[in-house]
Amino acid sequence: MELFKNTNYDFLGWKWPFIGASLVLSAAGLISIALHGGLRYGIDFKEGVLMTVKFAQAPDLEKIRSAMMHSPKIKGEVSVQNLTGNGAENTVEIGTEAPSEAQMNVNRSDMAEVLSATFGQPASGKLDFNNSGFEALTERLRDALARNNVAMSDTQLQQLVSGLLHARDADHSGLITDFNQLSSVPGMNSGIMNTLRQEAYLAPFHIAGTQMVGPKVGKELRTKALLATLYALAGMLVYIAFRFEWIYGLGAVIACFHDTIITIGLFSLFNKEITMTVIAALLTLVGYSMNDTIVIFDRIRENLKISRREPLETVMNRAVNQTLSRTVMTSGLTFLTILALFLFGGPVLSGFSFALVCGVLVGTYSSVFVASPIVLFWHNYADKRKRRTAPAVPVVATSPRSGAPSGPGRKSPTKAVK
Repeated sequence: MELFKNTNYDFLGWKWPFIGASLVLSAAGLISIALHGGLRYGIDFKEGVLMTVKFAQAPDLEKIRSAMMHSPKIKGEVSVQNLTGNGAENTVEIGTEAPSEAQMNVNRSDMAEVLSATFGQPASGKLDFNNSGFEALTERLRDALARNNVAMSDTQLQQLVSGLLHARDADHSGLITDFNQLSSVPGMNSGIMNTLRQEAYLAPFHIAGTQMVGPKVGKELRTKALLATLYALAGMLVYIAFRFEWIYGLGAVIACFHDTIITIGLFSLFNKEITMTVIAALLTLVGYSMNDTIVIFDRIRENLKISRREPLETVMNRAVNQTLSRTVMTSGLTFLTILALFLFGGPVLSGFSFALVCGVLVGTYSSVFVASPIVLFWHNYADKRKRRTAPAVPVVATSPRSGAPSGPGRKSPTKAVK
């Protein structure tokens, strides 16, 4: 399918306006980063608390985020995102920023209180069974069983509590939705079950784990994210240099650097934070932009085989025109998809989709107006250098009558001796 046939647009004739726009955007982004004192990193790269919470049903992320943000005890930014993968159904990760270890401990307990107040029944005075530990459950049941005249020694009580927690954590992933799910626990009887119902309730969530992210961990994550991007670019440079010429690889990698710098600069200009999902989007962008560049370079190489005497700029323009339909269809459809994701994906996917929206736009024009001109400039420079260093061809004088060469370049005619 071709949207454009036999086009002959002079794309490289517009290279300077686009290069100028790239320089302006790059400079604006770098200046913004400098004025802000660096990039605005998300909780993944800063000190804070990451809490993993499993819900009985699909959680309301906006409700969780609003409850955390409006808590007077929790300081700093809050992030809430769904987790995916095996065993991560209805599981979210809640992150809060904490500039010190003391604040981390405060945030951890406050986050549990906010979840309990939002989704639990703290006013009932009962114990939250799904989020209780061994000691709290043991003390609660000891007093309650004594009041209900259920005889049980301390050893039996400890064995019972261990069995209850094992059934909750090992058999039901920490989340009990009905007390009858505990009926198979050794030592369970109707008296213990009734006591458990009286003293505890089942919250619709379970705090699966809490992780502290210190400054060392945040710095390590930032370093690894930077290295991942650089390794990807280095690998692509080696491949393209081997597949084409080294200047093609250099042009493609400079274009990818150009796309990444402008995209990160736009994050600073719009005051958006850099998270792990944004890093994933940047790596996706690098691969997408490189693929588009390789398609154009491959068509340039094919055209050079059959048009050796044409100027390189003409060959490049023809290659871009020949791949125009492919570029518009792939980039256009991709852009519409990620634009919908950006508009309707919510705050969780905002950073990821914003990076891709900016990256697809910048990456598409960089393949034509950044990568290709770099190759063109180099070849023009190399040609001029060859002409300057080429040995001068000696000029041979000619005889005014016969036009035969004379001087040191020819032998003087000799007369015959009679």
